[in-house]
Amino acid sequence: MASKQDYYEVLGLNRDASADEIKKAYRKFARKYHPDFNAGDEESAKKFKEVKEAYDVLADSQKRAHYDQFGHVDPNQGQGFDFSGSGFGGGFEDIFDSFFGGGFRPRRSGGPQRGSDLRYDMEVSFEEAAFGKTVNIKVPRMETCNRCDGSGAEPGTSPDTCPECKGSGEIRYAQNTAFGRFINVRACSRCQGEGRIITDPCTDCSGAGRVRKSKKIEVKIPAGVERGTRLRVSGEGEAGVKGGPPGDLYVILDVAAHEIFQRRGDNIYCEIPISFVMASLGGEIMVPTLEGKAKLRIPDGTKSGTFFKIKGKGIPRLRGMGRGDQHVKVVVDVPAKLTAKQKELLKQFAKESGEDLSTLNHKGIFDKVKDAFGGSKA
Repeated sequence: MASKQDYYEVLGLNRDASADEIKKAYRKFARKYHPDFNAGDEESAKKFKEVKEAYDVLADSQKRAHYDQFGHVDPNQGQGFDFSGSGFGGGFEDIFDSFFGGGFRPRRSGGPQRGSDLRYDMEVSFEEAAFGKTVNIKVPRMETCNRCDGSGAEPGTSPDTCPECKGSGEIRYAQNTAFGRFINVRACSRCQGEGRIITDPCTDCSGAGRVRKSKKIEVKIPAGVERGTRLRVSGEGEAGVKGGPPGDLYVILDVAAHEIFQRRGDNIYCEIPISFVMASLGGEIMVPTLEGKAKLRIPDGTKSGTFFKIKGKGIPRLRGMGRGDQHVKVVVDVPAKLTAKQKELLKQFAKESGEDLSTLNHKGIFDKVKDAFGGSKA
């Protein structure tokens, strides 16, 4: 038989520990390793059995005296002595409940219960997410029945006292254990712990006390929200039961994609084409923003792919002051077709640049222009 740990060590006690110290240590470790607090933990379940076995022995004066003299060995059998039989009349769960003041007593179902939370998925536009909006939505939910005011009984009638539990909602019975006589309490199965029985149910809610309705609810979307933002609307979930508080409504936002802008944090990005003339000579262009158009200065000699920043034209910060920025990427747009005059002007440009047109057979002037401005071949 595998060796067992010393019972005093299991409970963290000295060998001269008093009965009160043994009981105190047991309460401490039994709570720590009890299966109700450690669901699915095999190691805790093993520890709990060890604590229970140690207490069964040390709490019994005769078993403790025998253990102090012989340890885990039975001198009459020459083998491991099993102290696990507690002699308790009844299951250990009932004893544990009584020992700790009924801490594991089933919860009565008849009292007030909080209503369920609800989820509502909503899609908003890119601009609505940026600047916020107030919207009205219709939410189907359980509400307190107006006819019976949530009692479940037809108006003019009242529930009857449960004959099984006499209105207490509990059934009590005694159990004798090694610690003495204990009273165990269970919820009444006939009235489900309510203490009363509805004999004449409300015709609107059939005795449930709640009915399903749709309610229009105003939701304020703050500026700066993004995809996945969860908005909590307190008290707009389903109605509570038996006078319990209502649940909450959670609005989960999805933001539609924009045809021009992309969002990265509080900043937005867009791509704007410019002509190679503008890129070469510079000038001003109008670019779109979330609030209309804005001027952007393009310096001469700008390369394709250059980013420009327009401060304060991004997304309002959800939990702070100010706004992000707008980043504009300019891409040089090389025309696919040129007129004869345009081609002549480009040839003059090449000549002024010292480019020998006779060497352009392998790589045309237009291809070189495209390369210079980051374009691709047509």
